[in-house]
Amino acid sequence: MKMVKVSPSLLSADFSNLKEEIKKLVEGGADRIHFDIMDGHFVPNITFGSIVLKSLRKFTDIPFEAHLMITDPDKYWKDFLDAGADIIGIHIECDVDHKSLIEKIKSSGKRVSIVLNPPTEIEKVYPFVGIVDEILIMSVNPGFGGQKFIPDVVPKIERLSKLREEKSLNFLIGVDGGINEETAKVVKKAGADILVAGSFIFKGKDYKERIGRLK
Repeated sequence: MKMVKVSPSLLSADFSNLKEEIKKLVEGGADRIHFDIMDGHFVPNITFGSIVLKSLRKFTDIPFEAHLMITDPDKYWKDFLDAGADIIGIHIECDVDHKSLIEKIKSSGKRVSIVLNPPTEIEKVYPFVGIVDEILIMSVNPGFGGQKFIPDVVPKIERLSKLREEKSLNFLIGVDGGINEETAKVVKKAGADILVAGSFIFKGKDYKERIGRLK
């Protein structure tokens, strides 16, 4: 089975010790760091803003992924880019001009990801498959960490992987939510390239061992 990129989600980290958490993740073989940005409106929780990302940027060169679970990503995406984000994730469910926003992010030289919630039909992202760098499929309902994997998303991964092959496209497929050693096998087989994992990694004492089990 192919190797995948692992993107630990800081939502499950020790918020009082994020500098050391990131250091251990980098040493453990993480490929990027996933920041769940929540505004308490688009999702029923509040996490952290661009100032936290900026404060951590100076400690590592590992790619930072800002997953914007916010109502108005068009208003705030540049704050996260300026703070040091390398990948900006925007939800297809947001009421924005997605094509325009994707083009603005890409023109800045950064990567852009379209994110899809579990109830949303996969066809919603089809108009953008040729212009985005990544598509992130949520396998839990966004807002809180530690949720169980929703198996109904697996056919979406398979369809997206098949579409990519048929159209000779090169976007990456990410999966976020309920990822552990067993669900990782399922989504990798379906075509996933990136695994966003929180609880599975941070509940283990040895991050390198946990990340290795996902890859």
